[in-house]
Amino acid sequence: MTNFGYTLMTEQSGPRELVGYAQRAEEVGFDFLQSSDHYSPWLTEQGHASYAWAVLGAVAQATSRVGLMTYVTCPTMRYHPAVVAQKAATLGLLSDGRFTLGLGSGENLNEHTVGMGWPGLETRQDMLTEAIEVIRALFAGDLVTYRGEHFDVDSARLWDLPEETVRIAVACAGDRAVEAFAPYGDDLIAVEPDQQLVTAWNDQPDALAIGSGARAIGQIPICWDPSEEAAIERAHREFRWFGGGWSVNADLPTTAGFSAASQFVRPEDVAESIPCGPDLDRIVESVRSFWEAGFTDIGLVQVGDEGQQRFLDEAAGPLLEKLRAAAPA
Repeated sequence: MTNFGYTLMTEQSGPRELVGYAQRAEEVGFDFLQSSDHYSPWLTEQGHASYAWAVLGAVAQATSRVGLMTYVTCPTMRYHPAVVAQKAATLGLLSDGRFTLGLGSGENLNEHTVGMGWPGLETRQDMLTEAIEVIRALFAGDLVTYRGEHFDVDSARLWDLPEETVRIAVACAGDRAVEAFAPYGDDLIAVEPDQQLVTAWNDQPDALAIGSGARAIGQIPICWDPSEEAAIERAHREFRWFGGGWSVNADLPTTAGFSAASQFVRPEDVAESIPCGPDLDRIVESVRSFWEAGFTDIGLVQVGDEGQQRFLDEAAGPLLEKLRAAAPA
C-alpha cells in the first residue's frame, strides 16, 4: 500500500496556519504529515521560517491519526545530536508513537547561522553518521558517554522515552550515502524518484528491505489552483529555487544567493517540473514516478500559502482518491 502525505512547509506559512493545515490534512485523509526544519526560507518571497519542533508539538496535540515526521532535521550543527534525541523522544511521547525522525546532512542556508562554517560533503556525511550513533545510543535509554571525531556526549540519558523506539529515516542522494547510512536508518528519504537508490538500499546487508519493514519516503511539489496561470505564477515566485538541484541547493548560504541563482529561471521552466493548475490527473502522473521507482510513502508539497486552505478544502480529497486508485495496493 502506498501512503500519501501532506507537507508542512515552515518556509511558506506561519506556525498557527501550519497547525490548522495539519488538522485539515488529517480530516481529508492524508496518511502522514512531513515538516521541513529550516532557519531561513529559500527565497525572501516565501517569508517564513518558524521552529519546526514547536509546530510539531502543537500538531501532535491537534491531530490523532496521521503520522508525523521531520523532512528533514540536520543533527550536526544547529542542533547537537543529544538535543535532537531528546526532542524526538518527546515528540514520540506527545504523538503516541506517530513520529518518525527524518535526518539529513543539512544545507548551508540553515546551518551556517550558528557561525561554525560549512564543511565539505564527506565531512558532513561523517558528522551525520556520528550523530545517528549518538541518537541511537540515547534512544536505548542508557547513560551515554561518547567521544567521537565530531561530537562528545558526557553522561547523558533520556528520562522520557516512548514505549516504541522512534524510527529514524535518513536522506540519501546517491549510492555512497546509501552505503553509509542504510545500516543506521530504519527508512530511506529521497527527493527524486530514483529507483537505483531503492535498489542500493535493499542491497545493503544490514538494512531492512524497503517494502518489508523499511519505507522509501519521497516528496514532490505541486501547485494546484483553479487557474493554471495563477498556479504557474505562484510556483515561479516561490519555488523557482527548486530547479537548481540538491547539489546546488545544499551549498548556497542565503536567500539572496538563491534569488541570484534562480534569476534566469522562467515561469515555463517551473511549469515543466512542477504540475501547475487544476488538472488532478496531471498531478497523479507526476507522483506516479515515485511509486514506480519503489517508494512506499510520498509527500505532496502544495506550493505557497496563498490558496493552501482552498487546496485542502476543494482538491485534496479528490486528489487522494485518484492517487489511491492509481497507486499499487
